[in-house]
Amino acid sequence: MWLQVLVLCLSCSPLFSQSQAQDRATLHRSDDPAGRCQYTFTVASPNESSCSGGSLKPEMDGVLSRLTLLEGLVSRLTAGADGSAGADAEATGEEVLQEAYAQVTLERNQLEQENEQLNGQVQELQRRLDEQVKEAESLRQKPCPQTHSAGGAQHENRPVRGMCIPQTLCSLEEHIYHPEYDFGNGAYQEMKAEVTQVPASRCGELLSVGDPVMHRKADSIAGKYGMWLQDPEPQGSQYTNKTVWRIDAVGKDIRQLFVYEDMDQFSHGFPMKVLVLPEPVESTGATIYRGSLYYQRKRSRTLIRYDLASESLASRLELPHASFHGQHPYSWGGYTDIDLAADEQGLWVIYSTRKARGGIVISQLDPGSLEVKKTWETKIRKNTVANAFMVCGRLYTVASYTAPNTTINYVFDTQTGVGRALSVPFKNKYNYNSMVDYNHAQKKLYAWDSFHMVTYDITLGRAQQERD
Repeated sequence: MWLQVLVLCLSCSPLFSQSQAQDRATLHRSDDPAGRCQYTFTVASPNESSCSGGSLKPEMDGVLSRLTLLEGLVSRLTAGADGSAGADAEATGEEVLQEAYAQVTLERNQLEQENEQLNGQVQELQRRLDEQVKEAESLRQKPCPQTHSAGGAQHENRPVRGMCIPQTLCSLEEHIYHPEYDFGNGAYQEMKAEVTQVPASRCGELLSVGDPVMHRKADSIAGKYGMWLQDPEPQGSQYTNKTVWRIDAVGKDIRQLFVYEDMDQFSHGFPMKVLVLPEPVESTGATIYRGSLYYQRKRSRTLIRYDLASESLASRLELPHASFHGQHPYSWGGYTDIDLAADEQGLWVIYSTRKARGGIVISQLDPGSLEVKKTWETKIRKNTVANAFMVCGRLYTVASYTAPNTTINYVFDTQTGVGRALSVPFKNKYNYNSMVDYNHAQKKLYAWDSFHMVTYDITLGRAQQERD
């Protein structure tokens, strides 16, 4: 830094005292065109209108001595400021390095602990494997003992590939092992298999729900809540039961339906196409069933069936007396007055009416025309539960949408018309579950929990009245 002093005019009169100079003097500080600091010291003369050509040496000497003192003070102040800044910067740098070192040390210790745990697990697995190998070898070396039937007759047990097979199961043995199917003998046999379709397990009551498995996290605020599903009964060949469908439900005009080829493409966020729906969607109550998207039109009680193959509106129907747009939603809100669902027994809609006074109403719909086939009223209020879904013709409700460990707290059986309290543990891992729906082909629950799209495995069994 350099100091430039500009003296405009000084008084040569002996009447110009030091106190007057202090009253009239000014000091300005600014940057010059080169970016350097410039100080301007100005003293106005009380007597002279302009500078005369007389000798100013005595006055100039006095001014120069004062300026020298001022220059020294400025230098000291500047040096002090620079030193303080340097010390602060050095201290800050040391603190950052110490924090970084502490973080690296902590992570290294955690990795070492995890490595030790993994090594222990590997050793335990290896030990179990060695024990099983030894046990299998000892079984192979033992001779096959003779067995006795109930009548006292002896039967010889025959060794088959290291296993003792009773002679009474000779025909079974020949199915288990035949030399022609031993690939170790160098021969090759063409084998044919017939696949017989086995009917899905019969319906039952919900006994348990597994931990949530996360498949994707939304990458924008539009995905805080929404709907995602796979079709349990796809129609035609254009889409399969592996195709994933998704709607982000945050926004003023929800019309986009994202289509993913399979779960892998869905997890990586690569849609194969995006369909634009003819009518906007209300909230998260849509469902996919038999090649169609079923949803509620925004700000109305109108139900819409959108055909996925032709990408066109197939049918629409106003749901009689249904509450909508915040009149009787689930406890988390979101205009979830009308919730569509599908299960082994068909297409359903879960809602409420003024007549039901907020109690949950269930109607079974015709999948083609959307006409109401039958209706049931329950005794549980819709705004007291977080969500609901259908499994095997039974309605199930979730107690909370935020509690990490909540329960499925109510079941209503449409076959008997009876509802009762229930307590099946259910987890909201991400603390804001806005959608729960059932896929009867996968035997899974699909949910949207605060940006996270998850599934739950479920277990079905005999209903309580059947056990009793």
